[in-house]
Amino acid sequence: MFGCLVAGRLVQTAAQQVAEDKFVFDLPDYENINHVVVFMLGTIPFPEGMGGSVYFSYPDSNGVPVWQLLGFVTNGKPSAIFKISGLKSGEGSQHPFGAMNIVRTPSVAQIGISVELLDSLAQQTPVGSAAVSSVDSFTQFTQKMLDNFYNFASSFALSQAQMTPNPSEMFIPANVVLKCWGPNPGPCAS
Repeated sequence: MFGCLVAGRLVQTAAQQVAEDKFVFDLPDYENINHVVVFMLGTIPFPEGMGGSVYFSYPDSNGVPVWQLLGFVTNGKPSAIFKISGLKSGEGSQHPFGAMNIVRTPSVAQIGISVELLDSLAQQTPVGSAAVSSVDSFTQFTQKMLDNFYNFASSFALSQAQMTPNPSEMFIPANVVLKCWGPNPGPCAS
């Protein structure tokens, strides 16, 4: 029913069912994970009016699991990306996995999915730092591309004293690029 993906690792599609409406994925070596993707496999949809709240659990210094709400997946929103790197030192929250004896080892975190009513999901508040940036991917790509372009072009920078006249070459002053894309971008950055 669910899948879990961490960059650089194989996709996990065999969630451990710990109750009729609760599933967990193990995340070994969780200290080196920044983001996790949780998604529905598309084979079994949620029953009408249901969705899944997504939790992250890591062991605290005493080995006790700390559960934090990341967000949710539903038939209308079958996948989500969550940032978990900043959560490993935060406070736990109320969760539906409390009374369960889920087998775990100290260096393994878990992603838990609890099937719940959509009305209940709408009233839950995820940990704020779990949300991934809502800047659209094209804007983010453009910003990174221009930053990389400026860094690359700047690596060839010469002072006027270092330049040798060559009528067949065209030079663009670095301050022109900075005016367009720099700490205080001008009119061409909008």
